[in-house]
Amino acid sequence: MHKVDLNCDMGESFGLYELGNDEEMMQYITSANIACGFHGGDPHVMRKTVELAKKYDVGIGAHPSFPDLLGFGRRYMTCTPAEVKDYVTYQLGALREFCRTTNVKMQHCKPHGALFMKAMEDKQLARSILEAIHETDQDMIVFALNQSEVYEEAIRMGVPVAKEAYSDREHTESGSIVLTRRGSEINDYEALANRVVRMVKEERVVTYDGKDVSIQAETICIHGDTPGAPALAKAITAALKAGGVEIVPIKTIIK
Repeated sequence: MHKVDLNCDMGESFGLYELGNDEEMMQYITSANIACGFHGGDPHVMRKTVELAKKYDVGIGAHPSFPDLLGFGRRYMTCTPAEVKDYVTYQLGALREFCRTTNVKMQHCKPHGALFMKAMEDKQLARSILEAIHETDQDMIVFALNQSEVYEEAIRMGVPVAKEAYSDREHTESGSIVLTRRGSEINDYEALANRVVRMVKEERVVTYDGKDVSIQAETICIHGDTPGAPALAKAITAALKAGGVEIVPIKTIIK
């Protein structure tokens, strides 16, 4: 039987600014990537999101970023590998304390935005992120794109790694993604849901430029700030179940 984890970026509100549909999305996912303060997620939001994840029995992961609140972590920054390692370690530590006081454990890490995309193509940057993760918790799973430097380095270093695909972003031929979603509000939830089922069961996806390529999906991302995200999540879970795909926490897939 095919199995897949569903993940969502969460806890990205900050102060008076509210983003996403966190509590509604928690009903459909198995892994939450929680912002750690560098692109979103103030301390109160971090605590609240960890408590929500515990309430809905959703696996908790860190979602570290470049230090870029103004650009929501989507601006590419010039940082040394040593700086990035410390940025990630710092953010892991912040979220870990909220997990500790809530009596839950972090299971994974998924870098955010520009840090995520840059590391997928930069071996040194990928290694610095993986070192930060592995040195703090050798059992922590990292999420990575297919055929990326993060995935290849994780295999070499013995870091648990899950191949990630996207429900609401367009894929490239290499298995990467287009960082910012194109187009207006998503209306055809059924088509996107069926695309997810095909990625999981057939390991195929049609790219943004119309090519049918190979892809592997152990975890599927649904962005919480995508317009209509809860409706999309509901459609995806229904399609996966109808297709005989079991939705499970990533820790039961990657061991």
